Amino acid sequence: MRIIAGTKKGMKLFPPKGMDTRPITDRVKESLFNILFSKGMLEDVVVADLFCGTGSMGLEALSRGAKFCTFIDGGRDVVRILNQNIAKAQFLGQSRTVCTNILKVGAAPSSEYGCYDLIFCDPPYKMSENCGPGSKIAKLMELIDLQINEGGLVMLRTHLRSFIDDRYADLEKIDQREWGNMKIAFFQKRPKTVVFVD
Repeated sequence: MRIIAGTKKGMKLFPPKGMDTRPITDRVKESLFNILFSKGMLEDVVVADLFCGTGSMGLEALSRGAKFCTFIDGGRDVVRILNQNIAKAQFLGQSRTVCTNILKVGAAPSSEYGCYDLIFCDPPYKMSENCGPGSKIAKLMELIDLQINEGGLVMLRTHLRSFIDDRYADLEKIDQREWGNMKIAFFQKRPKTVVFVD
């Protein structure tokens, strides 16, 4: 695993131990970041990387010009390796790590930057088998909806066979791509409709 573009291009990441993380391939990551670039979602954006593992997605975003990234994972050993990767990339001043139950806190906005412009959400496949109404992921997405700026993007990665709804609160699915046994859906935070009464 490595950072594939930007100021830290080519930097190898410390790998995870065991099989609890699912690192994304360079080919898929490059395709995803091309999509994000086309949507203006890299330069100076505030990012959250949920279920982040080694931090591959958030570090890639920082390397390509993101302003700040909050990395969140529930595994203490995973976060220890993540912190090593952040230090190696010299992004300590542009990031923070949170070790917690993501289902309870969502993206955990920071006091300095508030809500986010871009959120990577990469839950374990078992957790995201069903993302329909009332599911754990549906509830998480509804929480994330309160933690992202209008116009912001949420990227949800699941197994290819997982059911993903077209909308969670004000998050509306605008695109979906498939690679191998996974798919990634892009949700955008729609502005709330304002009704004027005479």
